[in-house]
Amino acid sequence: QVQLVESGGGLVQAGGSLRLACVASGRTFSRYAMGWFRQAPGKGREYVASISPTGSSTYTINSVKGRFTISRDNAKNTTYLQMDSLKPEDTAVYYCVTDQEKRWSVSASPEYWGRGTQVTVSS
Repeated sequence: QVQLVESGGGLVQAGGSLRLACVASGRTFSRYAMGWFRQAPGKGREYVASISPTGSSTYTINSVKGRFTISRDNAKNTTYLQMDSLKPEDTAVYYCVTDQEKRWSVSASPEYWGRGTQVTVSS
């Protein structure tokens, strides 16, 4: 069974940085795309970033482009989300996600989700 465990959230001032990590287990990590979603208070879940199985291809949504970087270390079964120049509107619970099937990028409806880690950005 696939398990995803996030860490690295916290409280930070606007303009600051955080790095989220997600450790995956239960299958061969390097064969699957990984991604991050987030859910702000009172809003739906939002697709944030995705990375291909080899790490050669990445995608981030426009609102975080140039500020957030997704990466992975297949030797450690870990994917990361480096978040710089944080804004109050980035406040949300961040979820690590992956699909059941092998894909180049994470779908809009991934089957596997971590429990989430809270990121709070104060103004």
